Amino acid sequence: MTYQDYLGRTETRTDTVWPLLVRGLTAALDLPDAGAVLPPLWHWMLFQDWAPASGLGVDGHPKRGGFLPPVHHLPRRMWAGGRVEFVAPLLVGETVTRVSTIRSINEKSGGSGTLVFVTVGHEISGPNGVAIREEHDIVYRGTGGAAVKDAAAAPPPPEGALVRTRTPDPVLLFRYSALTGNGHRIHYDLDYVTREEGYPGLVVHGPLQATLLASLAAEAMPGAALRRFAYRGRRPAFHDRALTLVAVAGADGVRVESRDETSAVCMDGEATLG
Repeated sequence: MTYQDYLGRTETRTDTVWPLLVRGLTAALDLPDAGAVLPPLWHWMLFQDWAPASGLGVDGHPKRGGFLPPVHHLPRRMWAGGRVEFVAPLLVGETVTRVSTIRSINEKSGGSGTLVFVTVGHEISGPNGVAIREEHDIVYRGTGGAAVKDAAAAPPPPEGALVRTRTPDPVLLFRYSALTGNGHRIHYDLDYVTREEGYPGLVVHGPLQATLLASLAAEAMPGAALRRFAYRGRRPAFHDRALTLVAVAGADGVRVESRDETSAVCMDGEATLG
């Protein structure tokens, strides 16, 4: 089969907005009670893919194949970014259904070698209809080149920006991996991530950064509901290093970004509230 044979492929899954998962992420992020409505991007704890031990690759991810195209020649798979539309709330305890569709597959060559980008669309529905529409970008890359490239520091946040600093530790990364069913060893296995992947520390999950940024965007415009959120990973962030979160409210929404200890941007995004 070719990559094009996977275009339009669909998959349907059903799950529950489990109260235990919500309590777990509330505790992991050291937040007060989340309430009855699932906070933005917490739906990433749902529809987990628990492959049997024999079905895992050396990196802890499920082996290639199944719903996604088997990009065997590029061993590194990363969460690159995405776009989310919040149509209606999801309530804790509800049964939900997700229909996923492979929308695009593109192979490119650049300074980092060959890259394959896969975009998957998701539509999540609860008892009252569609609640979330989403596009999720995945990138596959090879092992050549530096794991982390130098990047220039971003300018200081503008006056009036909302700024928060967190230092993700191994316990937070382990708990987030467990709560989302993410077995990728780069997030909890220090020996693996430094020896095999060449990173200087445990990698902070892209979805975790996006979740923190979406929450900060909502904080920057109190009383408004998050309608759309787009985000893009720029470079990895690592454990036990300061991660600065910045939100700048404007007429068209809120611009957000996370910065590492050198002030280089790790993830940026835009939120629309109303």
